[in-house]
Amino acid sequence: MKRSYLLTIISASVLLVVPLLLAALLSSKGLLSQLDARNLSPSWNHLFGTDWLGRDMLTRTMKGLALSIGVGTAASISSAIIACILGLIAATLGKTADRIITWLIDCFLSVPHLVLLILIAFAAGGGMKGVILALALTHWPSLARLLRAEILAMKVAPYVIISKQLGKSSWWIATRHMLPHLLPQFIVGALLMFPHAILHEAALTFLGMGLSPHQPAIGIILSESMKYISAGMWWLAVFPGLCLFIVVRAFDMLARSLYSIIDPSRARQ
Repeated sequence: MKRSYLLTIISASVLLVVPLLLAALLSSKGLLSQLDARNLSPSWNHLFGTDWLGRDMLTRTMKGLALSIGVGTAASISSAIIACILGLIAATLGKTADRIITWLIDCFLSVPHLVLLILIAFAAGGGMKGVILALALTHWPSLARLLRAEILAMKVAPYVIISKQLGKSSWWIATRHMLPHLLPQFIVGALLMFPHAILHEAALTFLGMGLSPHQPAIGIILSESMKYISAGMWWLAVFPGLCLFIVVRAFDMLARSLYSIIDPSRARQ
Protein backbone atom coordinates (compact mmCIF):
# COMPACT_ATOMS: atom_id res chain seq x y z
CA MET A 1 0.00 0.00 0.00
CA LYS A 2 1.11 3.53 -0.65
CA ARG A 3 2.15 5.56 2.37
CA SER A 4 -0.19 8.43 1.41
CA TYR A 5 -3.18 6.05 1.36
CA LEU A 6 -2.25 4.63 4.75
CA LEU A 7 -1.84 8.10 6.23
CA THR A 8 -5.29 8.98 4.89
CA ILE A 9 -6.77 5.96 6.65
CA ILE A 10 -5.03 6.87 9.92
CA SER A 11 -6.21 10.49 9.71
CA ALA A 12 -9.78 9.42 8.93
CA SER A 13 -9.82 7.00 11.88
CA VAL A 14 -8.55 9.66 14.27
CA LEU A 15 -11.00 12.26 12.93
CA LEU A 16 -13.82 9.77 13.46
CA VAL A 17 -12.99 8.91 17.07
CA VAL A 18 -11.94 12.33 18.45
CA PRO A 19 -15.29 14.10 17.68
CA LEU A 20 -17.09 11.15 19.23
CA LEU A 21 -15.19 11.56 22.51
CA LEU A 22 -15.77 15.32 22.46
CA ALA A 23 -19.47 14.80 21.86
CA ALA A 24 -19.65 12.43 24.82
CA LEU A 25 -17.88 14.93 27.10
CA LEU A 26 -19.91 17.95 25.97
CA SER A 27 -23.35 16.33 25.74
CA SER A 28 -25.94 17.51 28.23
CA LYS A 29 -26.87 15.20 31.10
CA GLY A 30 -30.39 16.56 30.92
CA LEU A 31 -30.98 14.51 27.77
CA LEU A 32 -30.47 11.38 29.87
CA SER A 33 -33.16 12.28 32.40
CA GLN A 34 -36.11 13.23 30.17
CA LEU A 35 -39.42 11.61 31.03
CA ASP A 36 -41.79 13.39 28.63
CA ALA A 37 -40.50 12.11 25.27
CA ARG A 38 -40.71 8.34 25.55
CA ASN A 39 -40.37 5.82 22.73
CA LEU A 40 -39.90 8.41 19.99
CA SER A 41 -38.59 7.18 16.65
CA PRO A 42 -35.58 8.94 15.06
CA SER A 43 -36.25 12.56 14.13
CA TRP A 44 -34.38 15.85 13.77
CA ASN A 45 -34.88 16.54 17.50
CA HIS A 46 -33.64 13.08 18.47
CA LEU A 47 -31.50 11.61 15.71
CA PHE A 48 -31.28 8.18 17.34
CA GLY A 49 -34.76 8.37 18.89
CA THR A 50 -35.56 8.02 22.59
CA ASP A 51 -35.98 5.00 24.86
CA TRP A 52 -38.79 3.89 27.22
CA LEU A 53 -37.69 6.47 29.80
CA GLY A 54 -37.48 9.34 27.32
CA ARG A 55 -33.66 9.39 27.27
CA ASP A 56 -31.98 10.59 24.11
CA MET A 57 -30.37 7.56 22.47
CA LEU A 58 -27.73 9.60 20.64
CA THR A 59 -26.44 10.94 23.97
CA ARG A 60 -26.57 7.49 25.56
CA THR A 61 -24.73 5.96 22.61
CA MET A 62 -21.97 8.58 22.61
CA LYS A 63 -21.43 8.26 26.36
CA GLY A 64 -21.53 4.47 26.10
CA LEU A 65 -18.90 4.46 23.36
CA ALA A 66 -16.69 6.83 25.34
CA LEU A 67 -16.97 4.53 28.37
CA SER A 68 -16.16 1.48 26.22
CA ILE A 69 -13.15 3.25 24.69
CA GLY A 70 -11.84 4.07 28.17
CA VAL A 71 -12.24 0.46 29.34
CA GLY A 72 -10.71 -0.85 26.11
CA THR A 73 -7.72 1.49 26.40
CA ALA A 74 -6.94 0.47 29.98
CA ALA A 75 -7.38 -3.23 29.20
CA SER A 76 -5.36 -3.28 25.95
CA ILE A 77 -2.42 -1.33 27.41
CA SER A 78 -2.37 -3.57 30.52
CA SER A 79 -2.54 -6.70 28.39
CA ALA A 80 0.23 -5.45 26.06
CA ILE A 81 2.47 -4.76 29.08
CA ILE A 82 1.84 -8.30 30.38
CA ALA A 83 2.67 -9.71 26.95
CA CYS A 84 5.89 -7.67 26.72
CA ILE A 85 7.09 -8.73 30.18
CA LEU A 86 6.32 -12.43 29.63
CA GLY A 87 7.83 -12.35 26.14
CA LEU A 88 11.06 -10.91 27.52
CA ILE A 89 11.14 -13.47 30.34
CA ALA A 90 10.55 -16.39 27.96
CA ALA A 91 13.25 -15.31 25.53
CA THR A 92 15.97 -14.16 27.92
CA LEU A 93 15.84 -16.22 31.15
CA GLY A 94 16.66 -19.64 29.80
CA LYS A 95 14.87 -22.78 28.66
CA THR A 96 13.01 -23.40 31.90
CA ALA A 97 11.39 -19.96 31.88
CA ASP A 98 10.66 -20.37 28.17
CA ARG A 99 8.89 -23.70 28.74
CA ILE A 100 6.79 -22.26 31.57
CA ILE A 101 5.73 -19.17 29.60
CA THR A 102 5.05 -21.24 26.47
CA TRP A 103 2.92 -23.66 28.52
CA LEU A 104 1.04 -20.71 30.02
CA ILE A 105 0.39 -19.23 26.57
CA ASP A 106 -0.88 -22.58 25.24
CA CYS A 107 -3.03 -23.01 28.35
CA PHE A 108 -4.75 -19.64 27.89
CA LEU A 109 -5.20 -20.16 24.14
CA SER A 110 -6.73 -23.62 24.64
CA VAL A 111 -9.64 -22.31 26.77
CA PRO A 112 -12.61 -20.73 24.93
CA HIS A 113 -12.05 -16.99 25.15
CA LEU A 114 -15.52 -15.94 26.25
CA VAL A 115 -15.66 -18.64 28.93
CA LEU A 116 -12.35 -17.46 30.38
CA LEU A 117 -13.56 -13.85 30.31
CA ILE A 118 -16.73 -14.74 32.20
CA LEU A 119 -14.87 -16.80 34.81
CA ILE A 120 -12.32 -14.07 35.54
CA ALA A 121 -14.92 -11.30 35.57
CA PHE A 122 -17.11 -13.34 37.94
CA ALA A 123 -14.17 -14.13 40.23
CA ALA A 124 -13.20 -10.43 40.30
CA GLY A 125 -16.71 -9.39 41.29
CA GLY A 126 -17.83 -7.89 37.98
CA GLY A 127 -18.10 -4.14 37.46
CA MET A 128 -15.51 -2.03 35.69
CA LYS A 129 -12.65 -3.50 37.74
CA GLY A 130 -13.67 -7.04 36.91
CA VAL A 131 -14.09 -6.30 33.20
CA ILE A 132 -10.70 -4.58 32.86
CA LEU A 133 -8.99 -7.37 34.81
CA ALA A 134 -10.65 -10.07 32.70
CA LEU A 135 -9.74 -8.34 29.45
CA ALA A 136 -6.15 -7.66 30.54
CA LEU A 137 -5.56 -11.26 31.64
CA THR A 138 -6.97 -12.90 28.49
CA HIS A 139 -5.74 -10.83 25.53
CA TRP A 140 -1.97 -11.10 25.99
CA PRO A 141 -1.06 -14.64 24.76
CA SER A 142 -0.93 -13.97 21.00
CA LEU A 143 1.14 -10.81 21.42
CA ALA A 144 3.43 -12.53 23.94
CA ARG A 145 4.09 -15.33 21.46
CA LEU A 146 4.90 -12.79 18.74
CA LEU A 147 7.24 -10.78 20.98
CA ARG A 148 8.97 -13.97 22.16
CA ALA A 149 9.65 -14.95 18.54
CA GLU A 150 10.97 -11.44 17.78
CA ILE A 151 13.34 -11.53 20.76
CA LEU A 152 14.62 -15.03 19.89
CA ALA A 153 15.39 -13.78 16.37
CA MET A 154 17.20 -10.73 17.78
CA LYS A 155 19.37 -12.83 20.09
CA VAL A 156 21.28 -14.18 17.08
CA ALA A 157 21.45 -10.82 15.29
CA PRO A 158 25.01 -9.57 14.59
CA TYR A 159 24.66 -6.39 16.67
CA VAL A 160 23.52 -8.38 19.71
CA ILE A 161 26.37 -10.89 19.33
CA ILE A 162 28.90 -8.07 19.00
CA SER A 163 27.48 -6.38 22.12
CA LYS A 164 27.92 -9.63 24.07
CA GLN A 165 31.50 -9.98 22.84
CA LEU A 166 32.18 -6.42 24.00
CA GLY A 167 31.07 -7.40 27.50
CA LYS A 168 27.70 -5.64 27.57
CA SER A 169 25.27 -6.93 30.19
CA SER A 170 21.98 -8.65 29.38
CA TRP A 171 20.11 -5.66 30.84
CA TRP A 172 22.03 -3.25 28.59
CA ILE A 173 21.29 -5.38 25.52
CA ALA A 174 17.62 -5.73 26.45
CA THR A 175 17.10 -1.99 27.01
CA ARG A 176 19.28 -0.67 24.18
CA HIS A 177 18.69 -3.24 21.45
CA MET A 178 15.57 -5.27 22.16
CA LEU A 179 13.05 -2.86 23.67
CA PRO A 180 13.44 -0.18 20.93
CA HIS A 181 12.93 -2.89 18.33
CA LEU A 182 9.84 -4.20 20.15
CA LEU A 183 8.22 -0.78 20.57
CA PRO A 184 6.45 -0.80 17.16
CA GLN A 185 5.11 -4.31 17.78
CA PHE A 186 4.01 -3.25 21.27
CA ILE A 187 2.10 -0.21 19.98
CA VAL A 188 0.47 -2.04 17.09
CA GLY A 189 -0.30 -5.04 19.30
CA ALA A 190 -2.05 -2.82 21.84
CA LEU A 191 -4.03 -1.12 19.05
CA LEU A 192 -5.04 -4.47 17.55
CA MET A 193 -6.17 -5.72 20.96
CA PHE A 194 -8.26 -2.59 21.46
CA PRO A 195 -11.16 -3.54 19.11
CA HIS A 196 -11.32 -7.01 20.65
CA ALA A 197 -11.34 -5.50 24.14
CA ILE A 198 -14.26 -3.20 23.24
CA LEU A 199 -16.27 -6.04 21.71
CA HIS A 200 -15.61 -8.38 24.62
CA GLU A 201 -16.48 -5.65 27.13
CA ALA A 202 -19.80 -5.18 25.33
CA ALA A 203 -20.33 -8.97 25.29
CA LEU A 204 -19.63 -9.31 29.02
CA THR A 205 -21.93 -6.39 29.83
CA PHE A 206 -24.60 -7.80 27.51
CA LEU A 207 -24.45 -11.11 29.42
CA GLY A 208 -24.77 -9.30 32.76
CA MET A 209 -21.18 -9.92 33.90
CA GLY A 210 -19.77 -6.51 33.03
CA LEU A 211 -20.42 -2.89 33.88
CA SER A 212 -23.16 -1.66 36.19
CA PRO A 213 -26.66 -1.22 34.68
CA HIS A 214 -26.53 2.40 35.85
CA GLN A 215 -23.66 3.14 33.45
CA PRO A 216 -24.49 3.94 29.79
CA ALA A 217 -22.32 1.17 28.36
CA ILE A 218 -23.01 -0.11 24.86
CA GLY A 219 -23.47 -3.66 26.15
CA ILE A 220 -26.13 -2.49 28.60
CA ILE A 221 -27.88 -0.46 25.89
CA LEU A 222 -27.98 -3.46 23.56
CA SER A 223 -29.07 -5.80 26.35
CA GLU A 224 -31.93 -3.53 27.38
CA SER A 225 -33.01 -2.97 23.78
CA MET A 226 -33.72 -6.70 23.30
CA LYS A 227 -36.88 -6.32 25.38
CA TYR A 228 -38.32 -3.67 23.07
CA ILE A 229 -37.34 -4.77 19.56
CA SER A 230 -40.46 -6.94 19.28
CA ALA A 231 -42.52 -3.81 19.99
CA GLY A 232 -41.05 -2.13 16.88
CA MET A 233 -38.45 0.03 18.67
CA TRP A 234 -35.68 -1.06 16.31
CA TRP A 235 -33.63 2.12 16.76
CA LEU A 236 -32.69 1.15 20.32
CA ALA A 237 -30.41 -1.61 18.99
CA VAL A 238 -29.59 -0.64 15.40
CA PHE A 239 -27.90 2.73 15.99
CA PRO A 240 -25.81 1.75 19.07
CA GLY A 241 -24.77 -1.49 17.38
CA LEU A 242 -23.85 0.32 14.16
CA CYS A 243 -21.80 2.92 16.06
CA LEU A 244 -19.98 0.16 17.95
CA PHE A 245 -19.15 -1.54 14.65
CA ILE A 246 -17.85 1.71 13.12
CA VAL A 247 -15.60 2.50 16.10
CA VAL A 248 -14.20 -1.04 16.24
CA ARG A 249 -13.56 -1.02 12.49
CA ALA A 250 -11.89 2.41 12.70
CA PHE A 251 -9.43 1.25 15.36
CA ASP A 252 -8.75 -1.97 13.46
CA MET A 253 -7.92 -0.02 10.29
CA LEU A 254 -5.81 2.42 12.32
CA ALA A 255 -3.74 -0.40 13.81
CA ARG A 256 -3.21 -2.23 10.51
CA SER A 257 -2.30 0.96 8.64
CA LEU A 258 0.12 2.00 11.37
CA TYR A 259 1.74 -1.43 11.25
CA SER A 260 2.19 -1.15 7.48
CA ILE A 261 3.98 2.18 7.96
CA ILE A 262 6.31 1.22 10.81
CA ASP A 263 7.04 -2.35 9.68
CA PRO A 264 10.66 -2.34 8.42
CA SER A 265 9.82 -4.68 5.53
CA ARG A 266 7.17 -2.26 4.25
CA ALA A 267 8.53 1.08 5.36
CA ARG A 268 9.94 2.01 1.93
CA GLN A 269 6.95 0.89 -0.10
